[in-house]
Amino acid sequence: MKNEIRLLVREILSESETMSEGLQLHIGHKIPISSPVFRPGSDKFFSLLREARAAYQSGVLPKEISNKWIMESSIGEWGIYEGDSVPLDFPVPEIIAEAEYHGRKIELGKPFRVSGGGHKFAVYVKDPSSGNIKKVQFGSPGMKVKLNSPARRKSFAARHRCEQKNDKTTPGYWACRIGRYPDLFGGDTYYKWW
Repeated sequence: MKNEIRLLVREILSESETMSEGLQLHIGHKIPISSPVFRPGSDKFFSLLREARAAYQSGVLPKEISNKWIMESSIGEWGIYEGDSVPLDFPVPEIIAEAEYHGRKIELGKPFRVSGGGHKFAVYVKDPSSGNIKKVQFGSPGMKVKLNSPARRKSFAARHRCEQKNDKTTPGYWACRIGRYPDLFGGDTYYKWW
């Protein structure tokens, strides 16, 4: 098995002598690009995604580690918004911030699984109208998250009108965006509902 991996890496390297160590690691260990080895938001993270996209477009990147949505998105590229350079197709880093809720340090805007209770997931958000921290719970504990079926994703998005959900203090907003957090449901693929 290790010899096969070494041969695969050597074969890819012969096509591109400038492949970074990070991309070699992803290919050698068959780590999906959707689970990058670098901290999301770091320079190396964006560099890896740009390099992986170039390898994907030239047909060098193995299909088992590529992710079509990431490879065809603009993630890793930068644009100008209100005079500032911002990453494209990447959640705004200021969404995840620390706060205090009932005396505990928590992260804002980062969904997590709930153990027990009437919901499957929860997220802490700052209510813009009051400035208070609010715990938003969503997801039925008895139902599975069926993101891998395009038909089910499309049906869910239409039924819940996901394109119109913009209020982060509501459960519907987070239910429509749960595919952006694959670690919550044991997946490794970033899904978009609509």
